[in-house]
Amino acid sequence: MIYLLVRHWHDWLEAQDLGFLRVFTFATFQTTAAVLGAFLICIVFGPRVIEWLRRQKIGDAPNFDQADINKVMEGKRGTPTMGGVLIIASIVISALLLADLSNQYVQLALVCVVWLGGVGIADDWLKLTAGRRAGSRQGLTSLEKLLFQIGLGIVLSYFTYDYGRAVPQTHTLYFPFFKTWMISLNLVSFVIISTLVMTFFSNAVNLTDGLDGLAAGTMAIVAIAFVLLALIAGSVQWATHLHLPYVKATDQMAVLAGAMTGACLGFLWFNCNPARVFMGDTGSLALGGLIAYIAIVIRQEIMLFLVGGLFVAEAASVMLQVGYFKYTKRRFGDGRRIFLMAPLHHHFQKKGWSEVQVVVRFWLIGAMLATMAMATVKLR
Repeated sequence: MIYLLVRHWHDWLEAQDLGFLRVFTFATFQTTAAVLGAFLICIVFGPRVIEWLRRQKIGDAPNFDQADINKVMEGKRGTPTMGGVLIIASIVISALLLADLSNQYVQLALVCVVWLGGVGIADDWLKLTAGRRAGSRQGLTSLEKLLFQIGLGIVLSYFTYDYGRAVPQTHTLYFPFFKTWMISLNLVSFVIISTLVMTFFSNAVNLTDGLDGLAAGTMAIVAIAFVLLALIAGSVQWATHLHLPYVKATDQMAVLAGAMTGACLGFLWFNCNPARVFMGDTGSLALGGLIAYIAIVIRQEIMLFLVGGLFVAEAASVMLQVGYFKYTKRRFGDGRRIFLMAPLHHHFQKKGWSEVQVVVRFWLIGAMLATMAMATVKLR
């Protein structure tokens, strides 16, 4: 909104010696302002949102299939969840104020975060209010969530492909480390890959959200990396110098990534151990889908698997655990496990790590993965 107003009233602002407001049309300033704006929105409105959730009695009720983990997590019972509404509101408000709303990538990114946030709200609300509705369902089924995620992925990837139809690099799959190794995608392959990436990361972040501050802190690290990548992708000089794809107008994705960074840091203020609020599916599904969409727009899907390697490991641990358990049960008559417990963070809790140790060490791993991934930019 501010971006469009400054552009529209450019001449008048110059005549009134208010030309300095042009900084709101510079992506670097917009991004910085989005980080600060989203952070402050969370800090200011966080206590009110948490209190509202308490009044609604929207509290977490953790339940695992192992008694010792249930005992460890018992202290979290009753902590307000569905705090993801605070994250979504901070991102959306910051983007509406600071981003170029005429940019179709921005419009689709907002659709992404609101849509997946809505799916998360529906799932959380059904689970957390089931006690009020005797005999009612416990949240959305896995199939229902997948259908909503896949449907969104197909729609967003189609319009993203169509928007950049005239520019070949917007439909090319690029590989880290290599300057010339790339694959040109047609509409069908672009939609399939993009939908899979969005669905995978939406669920991966959801699986990671199991300990105080784990998902929020890790996502903040990943979002910071994509602020830099989006700024590079949206600048013809930087992209050419670093041999990365230049995609026109994608510097505005840095504004969205900046808003994500600020929102996650602001939420972490209340979500750090001991957590006063949890994001629930409301926040985790939306954050995972949005970071995936940003990666798709700037043509860095594979880079996302490096930067967000911790999310990949968490999701892989669940898939391996479930798959191996089913295989061994069919093969040997009793199910066996690879990990002591999945997702991966609970495995380390079972190994004797405290919750704070798991979270901080995972943050450190996430930071190292992001640093290593960014180093590949120069290697190209």
